[in-house]
Amino acid sequence: MRTFIKIIFLILFIFIQNGKVTAKNIKTQSNPGLSKLQAEKQKEKLFDDHRSYILDSRKKEMDERHIIIEDMEIKFDLKIFGNKPKTGWDLYFSLHGGGGVADSVNESLWHRHKTLYELKEGILLTPRSPSNTWDMWHQKQVDVLLNRLIQNMITFYNVNPNRIFIMGYSAGGDGVYQLAPRMADRFAAAAMMAGHPNETSPLGLRNIGFTIHMGENDSAYDRNKVALQWKSQLQELKDGDPNAYPHLVTIHENKGHWMGGLDTAGISWMSRFTRNPFPRKVVWKQDDVTHNRFYWLKVTDPSTDDLIVASINDQVIDIEETNVSEIIITLNDHLVDMDENVMVKYLGNEIFNGTVARNYNTMARSMEEYGDPESVYFGEIPITLNLVD
Repeated sequence: MRTFIKIIFLILFIFIQNGKVTAKNIKTQSNPGLSKLQAEKQKEKLFDDHRSYILDSRKKEMDERHIIIEDMEIKFDLKIFGNKPKTGWDLYFSLHGGGGVADSVNESLWHRHKTLYELKEGILLTPRSPSNTWDMWHQKQVDVLLNRLIQNMITFYNVNPNRIFIMGYSAGGDGVYQLAPRMADRFAAAAMMAGHPNETSPLGLRNIGFTIHMGENDSAYDRNKVALQWKSQLQELKDGDPNAYPHLVTIHENKGHWMGGLDTAGISWMSRFTRNPFPRKVVWKQDDVTHNRFYWLKVTDPSTDDLIVASINDQVIDIEETNVSEIIITLNDHLVDMDENVMVKYLGNEIFNGTVARNYNTMARSMEEYGDPESVYFGEIPITLNLVD
């Protein structure tokens, strides 16, 4: 009998060869934590506390339209159009062109850009680029400062977190190419006008609308050719994932770098979209500016070109593809029933099966990171994978 039991335990620790996942890595957990009602009430309190903190500590920077965080700073302009919907204001970020020029030139371009677009309804926020380099909208500080602005606008202006958009012209369009995929979980849609993507990938755009407007004759840096390449890439991604990658690419005939206002069609196209903060499938491709969080996935040590493709079907989370060994899956009751068992699979192999506790610490971290009451997670599953080459 003892020999039989030893054999059973030995089998449990043998590698499952096709996924290289060992049975000892399968985690089970049973922890009731907070009830669903308790968690929802705690979320409301966390946002109330966060909102009070923001109102108290950031009023000066909003009044002065000038944010300083350590050695990073950004100025911005606000214009309000129409009447506020019951669900809160729509917010449109509009990034100006320039870059690689003197500070005075960039300053002038920022002031001109403030008058480039008008909205039927919403708040138009035109930030002044934090630097004057050619890649002024690519740099890590931009992500930090936009996150700060989003948090502030939700609190001070009652912006609807699910109705935030980003657009940009010329070098501002470069920024949209960069920022929309890596910050897609903050936006409902994005419009790129007359820019160039440089090294970035469209993979992260799975769950938001993305439109490109380009002059047919805008040949500097091959902008027009690259726009057509992105059109092909986006369509190929959509063909492989039909319910994802909504996009529209418009090449304006006989137009150069300036499109005579035809690009404003991108604003009305974007406005059709409302963010889904909890999509059932996520494609996360890290760029040269990395992030620790993207929708319901987190990592502690991100690297350029990291990739995670994961999906949720009922109570099963499937890590379909990744080159990342340490992943944190964050959950709430929009994604799964947290009172029931949740299973995690990697390449078809079960690596977790159990309940996930709703807990205060996960919720508090989630609120602190984004300040977004529509994107709060209640519990998490840390996963360690033996990767398959």
